[in-house]
Amino acid sequence: MLLEALGAALLGVVLAGAAVHRLSHRLPTRSLVLATGVAGALFGAFLTHSALGPGFVLLNLVGAAVVSAASLSLLLRPAGRFRRRSAPA
Repeated sequence: MLLEALGAALLGVVLAGAAVHRLSHRLPTRSLVLATGVAGALFGAFLTHSALGPGFVLLNLVGAAVVSAASLSLLLRPAGRFRRRSAPA
């Protein structure tokens, strides 16, 4: 269980680092992105471990990656060309 948690946390750091590297112009501060990636991965690992039980390490890591990616996607801001313009006052 401890190794699953460490693996999920490492997976969250890797996903968050890739997101910061690739989409830094559309994300908030790096520390928030890294914390969200790790927290999402740990929650995903906990959720899949609770649903499947012990013995499914690979599936637990897949669940961790899915929840981490979903959490990171919530931090994305719209690109500049899709931003709404404010109404004239």
